[in-house]
Amino acid sequence: MPHFAVDCSKSVAALHDGQSIAKQVHSAANSTGLFSEANIQVRINFYDDYSVGNVKEGFIHVFAHILEGRTAEQKLALSKAVIKQLAEMFPQVPTIGIDIKDLEKGTGFSKNKL
Repeated sequence: MPHFAVDCSKSVAALHDGQSIAKQVHSAANSTGLFSEANIQVRINFYDDYSVGNVKEGFIHVFAHILEGRTAEQKLALSKAVIKQLAEMFPQVPTIGIDIKDLEKGTGFSKNKL
């Protein structure tokens, strides 16, 4: 926890590989001080089939899932940090965005808690 799922057009992979993207998102999330670095999880998904505004142009979208309790200001700072890193890495990608969703405390479970 937190989880960052990054969806990208396949064209993005021609510019930087998935591991490089994951490192940048991890670094941005860690720079906010909101999370323990060891708990930040990032996954990258590349898509061949997609539409952005009814055309096929490059995109990156981050879905961030974090435990509830952060303020709107903290979430905005996280959003800006992630988008800034990705925009610097991909100045030629026209659509880069992020959504942050709160996860209710006490409702999730993982193997390490068995």
